[in-house]
Amino acid sequence: MEKVALITGGSRGIGLGIATQLAKEGWHLAINGIRAEQSVDTLNDLRKLGAKVLYCQGSVADTAIQQRIIHEVINAFGHLNVLINNAGIAPKVRMDLLETTEESYDEVMTTNLKSAFFLSQLAAKEMIKMKKNHPDFFAAIVNVSSISATVVSINRGEYCVSKAGLSMVTQLFATRLGAEGIPVYEVRPGVTYTDMTAGVKEKYDRLIQEGLCVSPRWGYPEDVGKAVAALVRNDFPYSTGQVIMVDGGLTIPRL
Repeated sequence: MEKVALITGGSRGIGLGIATQLAKEGWHLAINGIRAEQSVDTLNDLRKLGAKVLYCQGSVADTAIQQRIIHEVINAFGHLNVLINNAGIAPKVRMDLLETTEESYDEVMTTNLKSAFFLSQLAAKEMIKMKKNHPDFFAAIVNVSSISATVVSINRGEYCVSKAGLSMVTQLFATRLGAEGIPVYEVRPGVTYTDMTAGVKEKYDRLIQEGLCVSPRWGYPEDVGKAVAALVRNDFPYSTGQVIMVDGGLTIPRL
C-alpha cells in the first residue's frame, strides 16, 4: 500500500524540507498551500524524486477548506497515513505584549492552533476507519511547533501562545488515539533559516556567533525533515505524545 502524507504549508520553508525528505524515502505527498502558481516548480521537483504529488490549495484556517482537503486526499490516494500540521504564520507586525491587537491574536491562533486541532480531528477519523479494515495500516500525526512553545518572545506573544497550545493538542490527540494505535508527535524547531526568519537573519547570525546554540549554526528545513522522517518510519513506536527538539541545543539550560 502506498505511503501517503499530507503536509500543511508544505510548498516552502520547513514544510518543503519535510516534503523533500519524505519524497526521498518513498512517500507520496499531498501538499497544502495557498500559492498555487508559485509552487509549480517546487511540486515538479518533488515529483522528480519519485513522489506522486497532489496540491491542495487553500488556507487551513478555514474549516470548510480543511474538509475539502481531506476529501481530495482520500479521493486521490484512497487513504491517508500521516498528517503533518506544519502550516503557521508569524504576526504581521511584531508588537510589544501590551500593544498586541485582538486581530493579530485571532489570525495567528486560528492559523497555527485551531487549524491543527480540527484538521487532526478530521484526519484521525479517516485513519481509524482504515485501521479497522486493515489492522497493520500505519497512521500518525506530527505537529510542527517551535521552541516558542516555552521560550518567551514578548514582541510576538500570540505566536508563543499558539505554539504552546499546539503542544497540548499533541498530548490530547496522543492520549485519545493511543488505543487506536495512532501515535502523535511534536517536532519543535529552533532558529531555522526560512523566509519567515529572513528578516531577522543579521540578528540571529550575531546571536549564534555569540553562543546562542550549542551547535554553532542555523537550523535548516532539512534538519526538521530528517526528524519527521524518522518519526513516520515508525522508528519511535513507543514514544507517542513526545517532543522531538530540533534546536541545536538552544534550549539546554547553561551557565
